[in-house]
Amino acid sequence: MRHNKAGTSMPMYRIHRLRDHLRQQVRFAPHVSGTATVKPRDYQPPPQEEAEVQAPTPYAAFFILRDSATPLEVGDLLEAPDGSLRIFKFVGFEEAQWALTEAKPVPGMPQSSAAANDDQSSALQ
Repeated sequence: MRHNKAGTSMPMYRIHRLRDHLRQQVRFAPHVSGTATVKPRDYQPPPQEEAEVQAPTPYAAFFILRDSATPLEVGDLLEAPDGSLRIFKFVGFEEAQWALTEAKPVPGMPQSSAAANDDQSSALQ
């Protein structure tokens, strides 16, 4: 966080830009409630000079960037200093989280007993 002229701290949001070829999918996707799950591979870091914006809220960041050469677009993310994510949608900002990729089993490595039991029980059904 940086301090503004009044001496109060203001968060610095990191900007994650949605890859251009995915914008139409996000634009026309139905609105769902709850936390959006986003994939890191769908985002690209902006140039260094456009990587962050200092603002008290995500909405303030939107208004700061609105008239810039690189405004926020639908699907872009703002990451707060605490790691929380907000995705910009037509309806405003909503909570988001990174999709966690599951570790793929390595051939020849034993599975945990819980996973092995699940595999055995599903094979029996």
